[in-house]
Amino acid sequence: MVKKSDLPSLQNLIVATMAAIKKLGGSGSNDEIGEEVIRAEGISDELASIPHSDGRLTYLEYRLFWARSYLKKVKAIDNTERGVWTITPTGREMSDEALSQVRRTVQRMGAEARKARASDDNEEEESEEANWQGELLAVLKKMAPDAFERLCQRVLREAGFTKVEVTGKSGDGGIDGIGVLRVNLVSFQVLFQCKRWKGSVGAAVVRDFRGAMMGRSDKGLIITTSTFTPDARREATRDGAPAIDLIDGEDLCNLLKDLKIGTTVKLVEQVEIDESVFAKI
Repeated sequence: MVKKSDLPSLQNLIVATMAAIKKLGGSGSNDEIGEEVIRAEGISDELASIPHSDGRLTYLEYRLFWARSYLKKVKAIDNTERGVWTITPTGREMSDEALSQVRRTVQRMGAEARKARASDDNEEEESEEANWQGELLAVLKKMAPDAFERLCQRVLREAGFTKVEVTGKSGDGGIDGIGVLRVNLVSFQVLFQCKRWKGSVGAAVVRDFRGAMMGRSDKGLIITTSTFTPDARREATRDGAPAIDLIDGEDLCNLLKDLKIGTTVKLVEQVEIDESVFAKI
């Protein structure tokens, strides 16, 4: 039986994350980086799927989150609002020795800045981003099943879908609704499933959903407040089978933020002083 202690350490994942981004051409999304790390490190699906104690992410996803955060703190990588991570000039010049000391460097930076606070090996401390997403997912998980389906219906409409209907029929292979997405001159009928799973969503769910789609639509979408196992992601894009798009909890939170559904982004005013102006008076 696999245990979380079988996972690579945070420092090892820091090195593996940097290597993964380089392998991807110098930039990559969270999913792309995670999949490359899993492949390179030989991490099994069972090990990658061990759920974290809060039930929102897996332990591996938490450690990968912190690996990216630590690399950002030492200015080795940076990310855009769209969640794409890119190696910086500092990162390109970073030696193997410096990379192997990133965790200690960040701890020292934290100790010097706060006089006391350094993260431990459990990576339980959460960033501001992780906090708001965790709070939002907690709210979503409290919603009644039919209310969550209506929320997903609204999200799809706000994202450009038309004729979005929630069917919610039992025994319908997990299909919860249908909508039409128009791209330029072409329209696609999309079947969707929206569920608040406990733990990660496995490949079997994707296969069952695809089976229910057959003969009805070539486009499918699964939305969850949870995460998808690496095996599920591979199954969703398997060669020779209709592709199924996957929206996990993190994607859903970002969608709700971008669409301003139940979320408000507050900007903090920052005043900068230009001393040269006063010096010239």
